[in-house]
Amino acid sequence: MLVGGNGRSGGSGGASEDVLHAVLERERQFPTGIGYGVAVPHGKTPALANLIVVAGTTPAPVPYETVDGEPVRLFFMLAGPESQAGAHVKALSRISRLVRREPIRARLLSARSADEFYQVLLDAEKIGGGGGA
Repeated sequence: MLVGGNGRSGGSGGASEDVLHAVLERERQFPTGIGYGVAVPHGKTPALANLIVVAGTTPAPVPYETVDGEPVRLFFMLAGPESQAGAHVKALSRISRLVRREPIRARLLSARSADEFYQVLLDAEKIGGGGGA
């Protein structure tokens, strides 16, 4: 399942090849498997005007280079222009804080639709997902 930045599927305005190249290049430099079965591949490209986030789950764990050596089932991909580096870092930080919490990861993995996945993220932010573990 894939979820766009607004909880719906969305496009990148034809910049998908540039985005993919930026993300893969960043991944070559330093893999983005943060542990807990989560990876946050990301990159910067002038092909985008704004930061985009796409999230997805896999039914089976995917082998991935992670800090804890565990395979990944939750992916959050970010891409945006260099001019939005601050928002990029803030989004990475928020995602990292949310997914450290096992109940949030479990709810994300059990979501049956993009809307439900997005709602889990919104609920987690409302109940203090923005701070602490």
